Amino acid sequence: MSPHHIAPAARSGRPDLLPPPHTRTQGGGERRVGVEVEFAGLDAAAAARLVQDLFGGTIVLRDPYRHEVRDTPYGTFVCELDSQYAHPDAKGAAKAGKARELLDKLRGRVAEAFGDVSSRWLPVEIVAPPVPVGRLGEMERVLDALRLAGAEGTSASVVYAFALQFNPEAARLDADYILAVMRAYVVLEDWLKIRIVPDNTRRLLAFATDFPGDWGRHCLRPGYDPDLPTLIDDYVRFNPSRNRGLDLYPLFAHLDGPRVRRLADDPLIKARPTFHYRLPDARLSDPDWSLAAEWNDWVQVEMLAEDRPRLEAMADAWMRHRGRSEPGSRGRWAREATRWLTP
Repeated sequence: MSPHHIAPAARSGRPDLLPPPHTRTQGGGERRVGVEVEFAGLDAAAAARLVQDLFGGTIVLRDPYRHEVRDTPYGTFVCELDSQYAHPDAKGAAKAGKARELLDKLRGRVAEAFGDVSSRWLPVEIVAPPVPVGRLGEMERVLDALRLAGAEGTSASVVYAFALQFNPEAARLDADYILAVMRAYVVLEDWLKIRIVPDNTRRLLAFATDFPGDWGRHCLRPGYDPDLPTLIDDYVRFNPSRNRGLDLYPLFAHLDGPRVRRLADDPLIKARPTFHYRLPDARLSDPDWSLAAEWNDWVQVEMLAEDRPRLEAMADAWMRHRGRSEPGSRGRWAREATRWLTP
């Protein structure tokens, strides 16, 4: 399959998956994309069997609520109950002192019982290995199979708050490219939120917070051209939390782990050469919902990042419209942003 072609979505009537402007990394390899999806209605064991039915491999039980499907054509899939209480972290306990150790021991003893209860309302998550961007349509098959097996998405219950996440490998690792993608996301963030139409439960309970206006005004200002260390320093200073719709901590930790660890003492930061894009909704209960539509919105971000004159013009408009932080400015800007997008 050509690296410039992406397999179409599995269901007719859905949009085709668009290729990003760069399908290869600076090293020449095809870019890869990790996908994570949350749902209810199936337990981790059933999810693992579903993945095995699609891609083969061997199921390995890590604990009653974490199953791995190893040796598939794409690598290892992880299917697990998405709850820290069902998966005590021994390494974390060793670092947290006697009180934390005691708590983790208690959690370990009740993990199985807790999992039985929480499986009714906490999400199960499938974490797919990175797949070549040209094979991203294979992950649509996973969502279709989940739906057919009875998996439920956010809209199935008022207590559900599930997410879909993409981890697209960065095409380049220099500050200029990363900043361009960051800027493109900032000016499109309001538009993305309207496109996703997040469920109220997800928005109120669990979804990542928006980038602060101060960060937008800082990174979009004319003449801002930092080197990589300065970009990392500025990002951490304005965004001390990983809880953003576009999380750059994994990418920055991959590029300069010691610097990130010195600035942000967060053991949950996992270094990898990817952007981490969090969507506040996983509508598996909706047969018209697709991975393709959500991915194509991300491609709009990358396309804008590549078109520097359009990005600069949109950044200037953002500073005039959205940057003032007036009441209602976000909704107006989300509507205004549509005229800047590629058809």
